[in-house]
Amino acid sequence: MITITPLDKVGSNEQGYTYEYFHERYGRHLIGFRKAGSVSGRHYHKGLSLTKDPEILILASGNAQLNWRKVNDTLTEQVFVEAPARIEIPAYIWHELLALTDCTFIELNSLSEHQADTFRDE
Repeated sequence: MITITPLDKVGSNEQGYTYEYFHERYGRHLIGFRKAGSVSGRHYHKGLSLTKDPEILILASGNAQLNWRKVNDTLTEQVFVEAPARIEIPAYIWHELLALTDCTFIELNSLSEHQADTFRDE
């Protein structure tokens, strides 16, 4: 038999919206739907959660610019990412994701893990 399960919406704002789902084998993960021109992130993780060292994102659709730097550094670097792609961000790397087009990404952690290990140095 086929089973269809609605996903849990955990956030919505001008950037787009985020859903969380439970994967029976691996726990809860996030799916982000971002509008072109929106910016996500602008934070870093200390690796307090194992799912944040490194943080792993799967860009499933769209194009994005990833800006990053070491925490408290002034030199920001950028890389352009075209889906499909896997992005790994080590702990203590400040990062932001600029959606160049409408984008969809899967974040391999839950909302609670994200919130428990998110810091800002701005």
